[in-house]
This record gives sequence, C-alpha cells and structure tokens, in this order.
Amino acid sequence: MTDLFSDAHAAALDVADPLRDFRDEFHLPLHDGAPQAYFVGNSLGLQPKGARAHVEQVLDKWASEAVEGHFTGEAQWLDYHALVRDGLARVVGAQPSEVVAMNSLTVNLHLLLVSFYRPTRERPAILLEAGSFPSDRYALESQVRFHGFDPATDLIEVEPDEADGTISMAAIERAIATHGSRLALVLWPGVQYRTGQAFDLAAITRLAHAAGAIAGFDLAHAVGNLPLALHDAGADFAVWCHYKYMNAGPGAVAGAFVHARHARSDRPRFAGWWGHDAATRFRMGPRFMPTPGADGWQLSNPPILALAPLRASLALFDRAGMPALRAKSERLTGYLEQLIDAGLRDVLQVLTPRDAAQRGCQLSLRVRGGRERGRQLFEFLAARGVLGDWREPDVIRISPVPLYNTYGDVLRFARTVQEWRHAA
Repeated sequence: MTDLFSDAHAAALDVADPLRDFRDEFHLPLHDGAPQAYFVGNSLGLQPKGARAHVEQVLDKWASEAVEGHFTGEAQWLDYHALVRDGLARVVGAQPSEVVAMNSLTVNLHLLLVSFYRPTRERPAILLEAGSFPSDRYALESQVRFHGFDPATDLIEVEPDEADGTISMAAIERAIATHGSRLALVLWPGVQYRTGQAFDLAAITRLAHAAGAIAGFDLAHAVGNLPLALHDAGADFAVWCHYKYMNAGPGAVAGAFVHARHARSDRPRFAGWWGHDAATRFRMGPRFMPTPGADGWQLSNPPILALAPLRASLALFDRAGMPALRAKSERLTGYLEQLIDAGLRDVLQVLTPRDAAQRGCQLSLRVRGGRERGRQLFEFLAARGVLGDWREPDVIRISPVPLYNTYGDVLRFARTVQEWRHAA
C-alpha cells in the first residue's frame, strides 16, 4: 500500500503536478530561513512576483509624466480599469461588459443593493445563510432598516441542517418555498467562509427567480477558487474581493458583476461621474447618463496603484486556466483529507463537505477536545511555520491553493499535527 505520510509519495505527486512551476511566480513567506507552509490564501493570497513591476510602472509614470499619465501609453490611467476587465470576465464566467473592478466588497454590495433590493410592503424580505460573514449581515440588516422594515422579521436566515454545520440545497429550496411570496432578494455566498461549503449558483438563482426574487451572490471565497459561470447561471448581481485567491494584495480593489439583461437598467442607483457614459463624461453635464453594463455602477475614477497588482495575478490565472487549477485543488484537498482519515481522525474533524463538488480548496477542521486544545494546536503549527487561520471556537481553516501550495506543504501540515499529538 502507498504510504501517504512518506516524503516519496508527496514528492512524486509534486513532480507529476503540471502546475508546479507556478509556485516560483510568488513570494513565499519564510520561517527560520525556509518557506512557510502557507495555507491562508482564503484570507490573503501571496504576492505575485510580477506585481512589483506593475506598481513601479505606475509610480514611474506618475514621476515622469504626472497628469499626462492619464492619456499616454498602453497602460494609461484613464481606462486603466479596462486592463483587468477581460481577465476578470474569464475568471468569473461573464461577458466583459458585465464585470468591473471598483471599491471594496461591502461598498459594492451596498451600491448594488440600492439597485436590486427594492422592498415593498408585500415583499420586504432578504434570505441569507445563518452564520454569514458579519459584513454581509451588517450590510443587509442596515439596508432593511434603511427601507423602514424590521430585520427581526424581514431578514430570514437559513439554518444549517446537516451534521457538520452545512446547508443542503433542500433546506434552501424549502426556505424559498416557505417565504417566497415575501422575498425581495436572495443573497447567498458562493462558498461559505466558515465551513468552506460551495453552492450551486445556477440552482439558487432559478429558485429565487421562480419565487419572484432577485438573486445576488457574495463570491469573496469563490472567485479564483472555483470555476464560475455567472452569466450562464443567470445571477442578477455578484460582488467579491481580490485579496484572497486573486492575490491582489491587502485591501485590494474589489469586483462586481451585473448581468447583461440589466445593462441598460433604469433601476435606481447611487451615481458618480465615472459611471457616466464615457463618450460624454468630460462634457461635465448635469444629467447622469450611465455607461451600459457594470461600468455604469462606478462612482469615482479607478485607484490605479490598487489595480496594478491585480494585472499580475490575472496573467497567472490566464496562463494556468481555471480547469487545471480546479483539478489540482481537488487533488490537494483530497490528499489532505486522506491524511486526516488515515492518521489524524482522533485530532481533527473535517467540517467541509466530503464531496469535492461542494467545496473549494478550503478544509475547515474542528479540533477535537474544545477551544483550549484547538488554540494549542494552532499556535504549535504557527511556531513551526505551518500557517492556517483560526475561527472561533475550535476551527482551523487550511486552504491549499493550487497556484502555489504543494503536496509537500500538505504533508508538512499533517506531520506537524502528528508531532503535536505526540508532544501533548
């Protein structure tokens, strides 16, 4: 039988990996002079080595040309956000006109809720998952209150119905069927941040639309992680960040999707001059004429320095391709799962769905024995250069990212857990 815990086995998997060379495209944090086993791409992706050149190009242009940098060269600032448009569209499965890089995730969520959450007395409710990321819940609750409704009755949370805290499609379907006549909006994650569970966006969209509701998605943990097909799924809108799997840096500019059927929508929106039709924007007229498509939801001119690293990351995604990244992701998490099942089940419980189709590259691992024991393990791992992240009360999230993590990294995690168990 194959020794899953052997160096030879992990090394053979790494040698056979068609994406192995992409690891060299990233700066790897060091621990005691050697690369960390870094499993926190679900919180902050590593820096692409190509990012610095794009940032320095902007700085050099600013130094040498000042305001004229808006109008000169291939990377002129006036249309700089368009340099990432096609790459983003490929990553999320959209038409180029349906995507835009702007603002931050929660700002984009609020801006799109202005247009797509249009509650009435008959339909005031928003459906979301229980335990949603706090920023989403805060935004939705504040929108419900802003429109004069009560979150206690009009913010409907779908509770987990499966053993490990995940939510079945049947539960989502029941909730929409139960509350459908009152629903204005279904706002759902592509991947649930705490459990790592991935959802069928097309199925949720169909259910929402059949009930007469808008379908929107927070894709913070899905973009760059899972193959997406937002246009074909029929989602009305989506928002996401670029600092996790998209490797665009801390606080990176975020992204938004608006389906092509809303390209010339007369829905109300909060307007800003960069959303004005580009052909007449600089006439400075008093009447707002939105650019068709997602660009029409922009407020201000793009943050050039913040967009620059995203260009480097998107080039890597184009070279690797989402199908190949997804295939490696499934193999990495599958290997991690095998190691846990073979030798660590007395320490760790896998909360993320076992079905690879229902997860991305994150496994959420509950440490058996409670919070204190979990913190001890987490700190032991970090002290030895194995970095995951902690979620209260007893969960360590480990995310082997296919662009830069290796099977050797995964084995290092498992062996370090074994070392802690023997020392405890």
